[in-house]
Amino acid sequence: QVQLVESGGGLVQAGDSLRLSCAASGRTFSRYGMGWFREAPGKEREFVAAITWNGISTYYADSVKGRFTISRDNAKNTVYLQMNSLKPEDTAVYYCAACATAYSNYYCTTKPDYWGQGTQVTVSS
Repeated sequence: QVQLVESGGGLVQAGDSLRLSCAASGRTFSRYGMGWFREAPGKEREFVAAITWNGISTYYADSVKGRFTISRDNAKNTVYLQMNSLKPEDTAVYYCAACATAYSNYYCTTKPDYWGQGTQVTVSS
């Protein structure tokens, strides 16, 4: 069982930066592929970024590539999403997700096993 708690959301202007954090409970955090997703009003939840359990490899949606960076600190049971050059279209509720996996190169991009409660990010123009 893994519990995920996001923090770091807020209201910023276009071009600003934010860093989201996701604190995970559980002793096996290092065996979960982690991901970030977002859900804008009136739209389906979409994948944003993923990182393998060892933190070596990352994968991004085209819409955020070059602007967002996912990272993790297994010693702190925490995954981060650094968001730079924010745009109004990045406005959404951002969710942390965890995928149980036996594969070190697995990306958590669909059907996570666990979700956080979400944190709101609003980017004004």
